[in-house]
Amino acid sequence: MDSITVITSAKRVVQVRDVNANVTNKTVLVWNSTVANLTLMALGSSAPEIMLNVLETCMTLGSKPGELGASTIVGSAAFNLLVISGVSIMAVTPESDERTDEEIEEDQTEKGVKKIAKTKVFTVTTIFSILAYVWMY
Repeated sequence: MDSITVITSAKRVVQVRDVNANVTNKTVLVWNSTVANLTLMALGSSAPEIMLNVLETCMTLGSKPGELGASTIVGSAAFNLLVISGVSIMAVTPESDERTDEEIEEDQTEKGVKKIAKTKVFTVTTIFSILAYVWMY
């Protein structure tokens, strides 16, 4: 996690022209923080599966591929979808909810209840996970 923080907090200075054509220096992040965190977390948490798949692929080159690669990917997806989502839901309590009263009113929820604004990503993940489970079966 510390490595991800170091990488995503990198900044650089760029020159920007305003409407009067004056050049000013502006400090900007090198990485888009959302994209960087999602990408680096996915690579970091999936490193064992990736290495197992690469190892198995190299060992079975020219022959029938084994079940290890597909099994680790589907198992990892199941863990991410079910366990991590479950732990995240259980971790939200009224004591840990740091939203302001205005944010709670805007979300139209009680303190300690978080509302998922965009569920499309969960829907896509669930559909493809179910398809992968059926394929593995």
